[in-house]
Amino acid sequence: MANPTSPAGACKPSPQAILMRMGTDYWVSQMISVAARLGIADLVKDGAKTSADLARLTGTHPRSLHRLLRGLASVGIFAEDSQTRFVLTPLADYLRSDVPGSMRSAAIMTGEQHFRAWGDLMHCIRTGRTGFEQVYGKPIFDWLSEHPEEARTFDEAMVGVHGAETGAMLDAYDFSSFGTLIDIGGGNASVLTAVLQRYPELRGILFDLPHVVERAKGNLRAAGLEQRCTTVGGSFFESVPGGADAYLMRHIIHDWDDDQSLTILRNCRKAMTPKARFLLVESVIPPGNDPSFAKLLDLNMLVVPGGLERTETEYRELFQAAGFRLARIVPTRMEISIIEGEPV
Repeated sequence: MANPTSPAGACKPSPQAILMRMGTDYWVSQMISVAARLGIADLVKDGAKTSADLARLTGTHPRSLHRLLRGLASVGIFAEDSQTRFVLTPLADYLRSDVPGSMRSAAIMTGEQHFRAWGDLMHCIRTGRTGFEQVYGKPIFDWLSEHPEEARTFDEAMVGVHGAETGAMLDAYDFSSFGTLIDIGGGNASVLTAVLQRYPELRGILFDLPHVVERAKGNLRAAGLEQRCTTVGGSFFESVPGGADAYLMRHIIHDWDDDQSLTILRNCRKAMTPKARFLLVESVIPPGNDPSFAKLLDLNMLVVPGGLERTETEYRELFQAAGFRLARIVPTRMEISIIEGEPV
């Protein structure tokens, strides 16, 4: 197959070449996912290995694995030395499972369940329904509740994808005026743990589905926060615990459509006192045609869970319908903002 992305003597890629590269980006995403699943980065972290060595360790076909690693090396993920051994690069280092901010689980998740769901994007555009449910037969969170290994991968992926946002959120927003913070849909408790560690006087409540809360308890014990943080299992579609000064939801509302989001927000509003604050941490889609990851993430929300990213106007309207006033949007150094609501 000819490579139209690198015509001889060309200094600037043609529109056709750019489109070809964009259209085949999924080749690279699949290569990354397979290397992550095989644990290649962990196997070479202590020293270079040949593809034959790695094939023996991973139970794969040596020549095919060499072709995979050579392809990854061509885009800066691993590097092949003069002795045909493969070593880590700065990008490959984040495919290790033992580094802070590891993207290994995210690469596995996006290359497996998400990739298959995106294969039905046309179904999503025609119907407004998710590709995930089309492929797997049920909504993603129902499916994860029945697949514990994939649920653990999902939890780890969320830390890898969104973990760096926590510091940005804490640097941008002051939680010191609150006595108790409840993290709604708090998952593995990584966000709440970071907030409680930054604010030693603050107490926390982790609220999520019962099986999710069970997975999180060990993390809270490991962080030494059992005495400052309680866990409550339940569904935010039914009710939300009261008694908190602030109600935090990070990357939760974007999982749900407007009707579902209104149900969640109204349940939060019922639980809140007049002086409590409601904090959404989400991407806010900017106007215009400038590049924005939020615009791409918005499509992933359509394809996988069935939710959406929103503009400032859409958040303002959502808040108003749920009984809140959008008080302010606090930007951070990353592509997230803290959207603060006041009960009305």
